[in-house]
Amino acid sequence: MSQDQGPTVAHGPRVVAGRYAILNELGRGGMGVVWLAEDRMIGRHVAIKELHLPEGVPSSERTVFEERVLREARTAGRLNDPAVVTVYDVVQESGATYIVMELIQAPTLSDVVRERGPLPAEQVAKLAEQLLSALEAAHQAGVIHRDVKPSNIMLAANGRAKLTDFGIAQSLDDPRLTSSGILIGSPTYMAPERIRGDEAGASSDLWALGAVLFYAIEGYSPFERTTTAATMHAILSEVPYLTRAQGALASLISGLMVGTPQARLTAPQVRGLLTHVPNGPPTGPTAMNGGTGYFPHQNPTTAVPAPAPLKSNRKVLAALGAVLLVLGAVAGIFAYKGITSPSATEQPLAIKKFSYGKDGDLRTFAISDGYCASGTLQPKASFDSSYDCKKDYDFQVYGYLEPMSSSAKWAYQRSELERLGESYCAWLFGTDRVKGDHKKDLTYAVILPSAETWTAESSDGGDRTVFCVLNRKDGAQLTGDQVNAVS
Repeated sequence: MSQDQGPTVAHGPRVVAGRYAILNELGRGGMGVVWLAEDRMIGRHVAIKELHLPEGVPSSERTVFEERVLREARTAGRLNDPAVVTVYDVVQESGATYIVMELIQAPTLSDVVRERGPLPAEQVAKLAEQLLSALEAAHQAGVIHRDVKPSNIMLAANGRAKLTDFGIAQSLDDPRLTSSGILIGSPTYMAPERIRGDEAGASSDLWALGAVLFYAIEGYSPFERTTTAATMHAILSEVPYLTRAQGALASLISGLMVGTPQARLTAPQVRGLLTHVPNGPPTGPTAMNGGTGYFPHQNPTTAVPAPAPLKSNRKVLAALGAVLLVLGAVAGIFAYKGITSPSATEQPLAIKKFSYGKDGDLRTFAISDGYCASGTLQPKASFDSSYDCKKDYDFQVYGYLEPMSSSAKWAYQRSELERLGESYCAWLFGTDRVKGDHKKDLTYAVILPSAETWTAESSDGGDRTVFCVLNRKDGAQLTGDQVNAVS
């Protein structure tokens, strides 16, 4: 056996904990090596992950990490869900930590998408349902996965998904295990609040699930860039556009990738949306590409290249109408029975829409998010000054959306922009962004750029911002701040 296959002794392969015989290497990554091993006590094959921390990590943090792994593994070993790779045992021996897991001989989601291209929508919906079930089981047990990504998801030939690598998860009920020097998780699938320094939570796993589903349906990672810094910047500041998902599936993917945890979809809301995704035929790896089988030991006969990232795929961006329609589906998040939040049950029926700028309905509109202004929203009005809502006012800006960079030379489509704005503002109105005390008395309007404002350069007054504006249904003035601060 070569050195790459693990250390050997004079009488055969190394045996861990007196029972697990190391047979071969299955793979390796930043956190360690995965071995194929035989459990000699029971007589079955298992997968063993030998954990390694990067060089230079202080011994004190290594101790914290080992404590974290042991505690998590005890909890993960109790998880009982078909989509969770079972943890059988945890061993610490000769200064190393080993996690003994169920052996799943199947390609990862990364393998399938890289070699076969994007998955059909029906299969992505089934994948979402299974992974959501796995995460719900973990979260109910107090375990946060912290590293949900395509390479940690196995896809069996029968379409069954398995989420693996709970080895770096952390049990919620132990505040002592808070190492500040170790970056736990893959930056490409790391929720924005974690990049900002907040602790990982169940909502962080759900954000990663959304990014994984985007990868599955589009064929590329929504935020992956050439450097770690660029990737993190993209997660914090960019909005990926779906082109292959529609309706409820598009709504749940977009709703999971909302940057603010409080406005992000919850697990029950995702499950509610999944009931509205049309069912299709079984679509496991063996059903893809006309039924061609896919197994780890085979080379696919037809490879479909994944689309290039957004910044280099101008043909994708050119389909602006389709993009707006998909993003517009976000409004459906609060429209389905059973997932409507109590504060959003009374939606206004007639939504006013105004354009601003040159040749627009409003001459000017320059009110910042969260600020208030006086005056009636009507043609030829101008709004270029605001105040902090301490005195009576007529409307308040409670959100905004920038659907397209000002440098992109795409045609102006007012009807589609209105639909996007109305959908986004409806969704945001239904979240906790708007205070619930008097929400039943409120309505909202959509303020969008005029054609001239859309096409003009920034230096000439160009702007592509869509605003969401709150006011009273009866036209009376408002008193006090009506929106919750963005955390």
